[in-house]
Formats: sequence, structure tokens, C-alpha cells
Amino acid sequence: MAEEVELSDEQKKEIAKWFLLNSPAGEIQYVAKDLRSVLNDDGVYNEATMDAFPIYNKTHMICLEMPGRIGDLSSVLVTSYGELAGNEFLDPRTAQVAIIDHVKQVCTEVRPASDEELPSPYIEEFRGALDAEILKYIGEAYPKGVCSVFCTYGKDVEGPGSTFELVVVISATKLSPKNFCNGSWLSVWKIEFKDDIQVLEPDRQIAGAGAHYFEEGNVHLDAIHECKDSTIFQSADKCALSIANIICHHETEYLGSLEASYSNLPDTTFKDLRRKLPVTRTLFPWHNTLQFSLTRDIQKELGIGK
Repeated sequence: MAEEVELSDEQKKEIAKWFLLNSPAGEIQYVAKDLRSVLNDDGVYNEATMDAFPIYNKTHMICLEMPGRIGDLSSVLVTSYGELAGNEFLDPRTAQVAIIDHVKQVCTEVRPASDEELPSPYIEEFRGALDAEILKYIGEAYPKGVCSVFCTYGKDVEGPGSTFELVVVISATKLSPKNFCNGSWLSVWKIEFKDDIQVLEPDRQIAGAGAHYFEEGNVHLDAIHECKDSTIFQSADKCALSIANIICHHETEYLGSLEASYSNLPDTTFKDLRRKLPVTRTLFPWHNTLQFSLTRDIQKELGIGK
């Protein structure tokens, strides 16, 4: 028998990070609590959480409440598109910068964004119009969802004639751990405004539906989809409406295909996975295994029952 090898602190940290980063939506704090007990080493635990939580928060695009804010102006999305520094994230709708404690997953402080951190008035006209349309869309499609629109390229453009890029981020979660299920929806739309050819190209880089059901089992769904589209470069309001309609069309179509696919699982995939009954059409009699010669042979060899 091989000797057990003690893991180094670095190996323990990497294993802990893997578990944290692969936590389902809304469950990382539960995983972290269990890991702390298992590791029994605050030094390794703290290093693992400091490395993993920022990545997890940005990957899952978590939404945090900003102190002193209410309504649509009360939250900030933690995403790489709005990241200014290690723990500072821009909320372009309110022109505020939220300072985040990644491990505790709370917004600790808010400060006004500087002019250098905000887009030019010309870009803000397009960004603001699109933000307003996306807010209307998620209000109908994802009642508990949040969204934000960021300028990731060309934010200093002052007028027509240049190319710039806006990114629409949509995040929605439905967490019900008491009922053993959690779910999330994440989508990222990159829209390149090509002024020279008067075309907009919405490109959905990420669209993911995640679900975790863990009552008497552990079922985890991760579905990812990509698509592209295009429309004509118009005024800010008309562009915003066109883009919102494109997003609504593709996401509704995708969610519909998911629903149709999974509603048929019991009669297709799951049916093929089930173990068929033997030729006798009877279940294995675990309560009386002596009728099988294999059991008798094992007992004979081991001298059991004598």
C-alpha cells in the first residue's frame, strides 16, 4: 500500500480555489464555509479566497447594493467591463464608482466617477439610450434581473465618423437554497458601432443559463450560446430600439429552444440512461441473494456461514 503524501500549502490552496471557482451561482459562501473547516488553516484559506472570489464575482457578474441608493440606481454589477481597479467598479448609469469587498461580497463605499472614467457626451447619448431600452426589456423578461451598458472602446469619441463599442451586460439569479435549487442567467452583448459603413453588429459573446438542483442528488446545468446579428447605424434612440429588439428576439428564441429541449428529456436522454430490467422483468432480490450461485461460491471460499 502506497504511503500517503502530505499536500503542500500551495497544492491545498489550488484545490480550494478550484472548489470555490466551480461553485454554482449564489453558493460560493456555503462552499467557502465548508472549505474553512476542511482546511483547518486560516492562512491557506485566506490566500485561496483572496484569489478566487474576485474571479468568481466577475465571472458570475454578481449584483451588489450600493449604500444610500434606491430603485434602479441602487445596485452595481461586478464585471470586468466596469472594472477600474482591483476592487473598484464603475456604474455608468449613476456615474458612481463602487468599492467592493470581494470576499464578503458587499459594496463598502461609493465615490463619484471622474471625467476620465466616464464616456464623452456623444458616446453617453448612445449608451444612455441603449441602457434605457434594455431596462425596459429586462423589466419584462427578467423581473429580478439587472443590467448595465459599458463603453469598452472609443469612449472619448466626440462626434460622428469614428468606431466605438458598447457592451450590454444582463444578469439574473433566482436563489432558493431552502428548496434545494438555484438558477442564473448571464448574457453579454458586444455592439460595434461602425460609423464608416453605417452598420451596427451586435455579437453575443456569452449567454449562459445555469441551474443547480441538489435535493437527494446533485444536478448541475451549464448552457452556453453564441450568435451574431447586424442593423443600420441610425440616431441614438433608433439604434437603442433596434438593438433591444435584436437582443429580445435572440434570447427569447434561445430560452424557448432550451425549454423545448429539456421538456423532452424524460422521454429521450433520461430514458436511454435508465438501466433496463433483466430478461425476467424482475428487480434484483437484494433481500435474498442466496439463490444465486455466485453468492454461494463466495461463501464457500471464505468459509462464511459454517
